[in-house]
Amino acid sequence: MNMEKKEAGKLNIDHTLYTTRLSRRYAGRKAYTPPHPGRICSFIPGTVIEVLVRPGDQVTKGDDIVILDAMKMKNRLKSHVSGKVATVNVKPGDRVTKGMVLAEIG
Repeated sequence: MNMEKKEAGKLNIDHTLYTTRLSRRYAGRKAYTPPHPGRICSFIPGTVIEVLVRPGDQVTKGDDIVILDAMKMKNRLKSHVSGKVATVNVKPGDRVTKGMVLAEIG
């Protein structure tokens, strides 16, 4: 049985502060950082089927960037912003993990 010591702390939920006991695991977690809009990340592990852009290409919001095969489905990862492709970190056949940065748009 895991008898983890819990310490008192404050928790902010929807701009309301609550006093509660926090576990060491919770207190030592990686803090949330909002997603960077120019980074195209994989949302699921899979294999890159096709890369549709190259560094220097101009893209608009909604353009397809990468086609990712995951769970026997082809997923089209789209750009969240308009801009110039700064880097492409994958090539066809690469296996990617969840959250991996596939491309960056500057």
